[in-house]
Amino acid sequence: MKIIDILKQDKMSLSFEVFPPKKETSFESVKAATEAIAALGPAFMSVTYGAGGGVSHFTLDIAKNLKEKYNIPMLAHLTCVSSSKETVRQRIADMKAAGIKNVMALRGDLTPELIEKGREGCDYHYAVELIQELKAADADFCIGAACYPEKHPESKTQAEDIKHLKEKVDAGADFLTTQMVFDNNLFLNFMYKLREAGVTCPVLPGIMPITNANQVERAIKLSGSFMPQRFKSLVDKFGSDPEAMKQAGIIYASDQIIDLYANGITNVHVYSMNKPDVARKIQQNLSDILGKA
Repeated sequence: MKIIDILKQDKMSLSFEVFPPKKETSFESVKAATEAIAALGPAFMSVTYGAGGGVSHFTLDIAKNLKEKYNIPMLAHLTCVSSSKETVRQRIADMKAAGIKNVMALRGDLTPELIEKGREGCDYHYAVELIQELKAADADFCIGAACYPEKHPESKTQAEDIKHLKEKVDAGADFLTTQMVFDNNLFLNFMYKLREAGVTCPVLPGIMPITNANQVERAIKLSGSFMPQRFKSLVDKFGSDPEAMKQAGIIYASDQIIDLYANGITNVHVYSMNKPDVARKIQQNLSDILGKA
């Protein structure tokens, strides 16, 4: 099933992101964690791409396993900036062969080498080029793209960033998924600006349950996301108590999701960090809400 068809149903749904193993020796433990999350029956699941593409085959291995074992629509991430056209086209062919119909088209993080030497010699510079490649692949993919409610860190202004988002949608992106959001007001304001700019495709807010205090600094570094005072107070109060922090983080994320549903957002994507227990508890907190229009 294509994800765009799920999003058009306008029923409150939850999806989960998982990540593949970084090395062969951890494959079985990651496989078990992702299967435990798939067993919860989310609307769909996404699998991230190996950093720099070095272990990118694991993305397809995990996605194919969950698709075949649990019949869950899978969204496979694909990045391009550190890959050649030949490599990207092979990955596309591999996804077609595996029956993967949904692709998250991303530029990908810049490696230290690319930051130092620049991207002049790269086959791809921006995600829009990958979207164009996917559209030309004659595979009828449903294509997702990423967005930053507080603007991409490399964009000078939010208006410039939204202009580039519209280019991705015009090139063929069917839906957008945000970087992690901790303040719903920022997301809802971003949605208003997107619609004003003529971007009308579905947009999924990305919610990251922060279940230990050490995640906070990394989350800010990765996303540049604004941390509201309410969340900072939570970390200050419970951060030194692992079990209390975990419970508080799950409740905070659940509350965010409920608030988004109450404000007309029907589909929410959760960055599960491969933690089945966290995914399960969030889903339980929404058990009488999910599936309703």
